[in-house]
Amino acid sequence: MRLHSLKNVKGAVHRKKRVGCGEGGGHGKTSGKGGKGQTARSGGSIRPGFEGGQMPLYRKLPHRGFNNYNFRTSYAVVNVGDLAKLDASVTEVNVDALVKAGLIRADGALLKVLGDGEITRALKVTATKFTGSAKEKIEKAGGQAIVA
Repeated sequence: MRLHSLKNVKGAVHRKKRVGCGEGGGHGKTSGKGGKGQTARSGGSIRPGFEGGQMPLYRKLPHRGFNNYNFRTSYAVVNVGDLAKLDASVTEVNVDALVKAGLIRADGALLKVLGDGEITRALKVTATKFTGSAKEKIEKAGGQAIVA
């Protein structure tokens, strides 16, 4: 297959709408813009929520409340099963080791270890938080779960 032999799918190419070329063309007179006024003009659009100068509803209603999203604590999450897949030479697991292994991104400074999966070898895991099952599985395998 060559670039010059490619063909468009049937119905993919439409002819250009020729507006303002007489009534017979179907887009004559107002050129598909409707009647007169602001919206018929070039660049004429009315912003959302505009009510023609009347006090808009969003300004009449009280704005109250609080959003906690800006103050959230976000964690990079790793399962115990993911720790088991790490290279056999790794004995100490921390944020840097997991970033290097490609399990988490570098931007998340806080790490939480969850208990999904199984682990058989002893690892010294340093993280911000552990779930109960994760801590139990790491210690059962002979490792250490250190809260930093």
